[in-house]
Amino acid sequence: MANGPYEQATKTAKEVLARVQPSQLDDPTPCESWKVRDVINHLVGGSYFFAASTNGEEDGAAARATDFASGDFKSAYDEGSAQAIAAFGAPGAMEKTVTVPFGQFPGAAWMALASTDTLTHAWDLAKATGQSTDIAPELAEQLLAGARMAISDEIRGDEPMPFAKEQPCPDGASAADRLAAFLGRSV
Repeated sequence: MANGPYEQATKTAKEVLARVQPSQLDDPTPCESWKVRDVINHLVGGSYFFAASTNGEEDGAAARATDFASGDFKSAYDEGSAQAIAAFGAPGAMEKTVTVPFGQFPGAAWMALASTDTLTHAWDLAKATGQSTDIAPELAEQLLAGARMAISDEIRGDEPMPFAKEQPCPDGASAADRLAAFLGRSV
């Protein structure tokens, strides 16, 4: 199934979201300027954005600006991720060009980016809320291999660069921890 990695990433994100407690919404996360609520809003809003952009619709800015964390973010994520899964699974979705505010991507590359973003932010939430960060080991290995091919030092650094510098990772760390460290998180 072409959209399998995204489906796996959303399944993992749902499992992590199910264990987030309302009392944790203002806790810090590995994303320096974001609290748990901000990561939730990005994750949920991102699912609607992935669906809209893959369907060739407007960029989904309204969904990304919604404060999902103040409501039933679990149901909102179920709905948004179902829309994105359907969009990625539509005939021709992997072959078409997807245009977003920051560039154009082949559908398959856009789905890989969505999968990586989703799993990494699930990791952020797991880390911030005291859950295990050993999530989706096989998928994390696959996404790490793809990230190593796609992300160069030229697009790393302080803002406005999209990725922070790779961080050290302890020997024997899980695949998800290694992915997070590669993407600039302290593990």
